[in-house]
Amino acid sequence: MDRESLPEQAADDAAGAAEQRRLAQETKDERRVWIFLAYFLFGIHIVAFVMIYAVRHAK
Repeated sequence: MDRESLPEQAADDAAGAAEQRRLAQETKDERRVWIFLAYFLFGIHIVAFVMIYAVRHAK
């Protein structure tokens, strides 16, 4: 190996590591979005059931 290829290789390694970190963070963020969506939809159903109960039992 010549000395000129070492900085290029180090830059490629750094870029690859940055890409891996970005992909890992993106996966984590996507998982959080799905969890938020699940809780949100579950909450909407709870509110809907409470409203149905209230309407059916109103005098």
